[in-house]
Amino acid sequence: MLPACVILDLDDTLFLERDYVTSGLTAVGEYVRRALGCEGFAEIATRMFNDGVRGDTFNRALAELGVADDPDMIGDLVATYRRHEPSIDLEPDARRLISGLRGHYVGVVTDGPLDSQRAKARAVGAPGWASLVICTAELGPGFGKPHPRAFAMHQVASGRSGAACVYVADNPAKDFAGPKSLGWSTVRLRRPDSLHAQVPSDALVDREIISLDELATTGAIRPPRH
Repeated sequence: MLPACVILDLDDTLFLERDYVTSGLTAVGEYVRRALGCEGFAEIATRMFNDGVRGDTFNRALAELGVADDPDMIGDLVATYRRHEPSIDLEPDARRLISGLRGHYVGVVTDGPLDSQRAKARAVGAPGWASLVICTAELGPGFGKPHPRAFAMHQVASGRSGAACVYVADNPAKDFAGPKSLGWSTVRLRRPDSLHAQVPSDALVDREIISLDELATTGAIRPPRH
């Protein structure tokens, strides 16, 4: 018994965002090796990421390698990170869920830089199994989560609305206000290794799970309405 319309987030829902970060830093490290002849960038940047460094990781990693801060170089590293083809795959429970949802409307709504999110969607095969993949960056400024536009687009595409739809995502800070404003059911996947695992859920979250295998027992899964 499956819901009429299941919309999924990408990062930390279908794969671990940490795996994407590792993939991206490896790609940037290879670029640094080729462009600057420096070894060890990926290891330094990964250590900083694991220590909680955010926002200026590339600058600090280059400084640790003895490379002067160069805005053009940082721009190249950011572009390399965002445009690389990531070495990621669906988590096992995500693969099982998607297999079980065959024949039903399944879609994706994901936030983030457009090149990155498109690459992530390709890496997990979303164009092949999702009816519609919406990267909110495609919609223009102001329409990222928590704006409901992307979710309303899935309502139109699926012919379903309100309680017939469920959004499964990981980040209470922005993921659930949009679908909730349309009357959707919301399920927060709180993977133990996700980046937001320590953030508590709020009233916008109907159900909380730690594995997508739990969806069948939460009450969020309903038969489709024809």
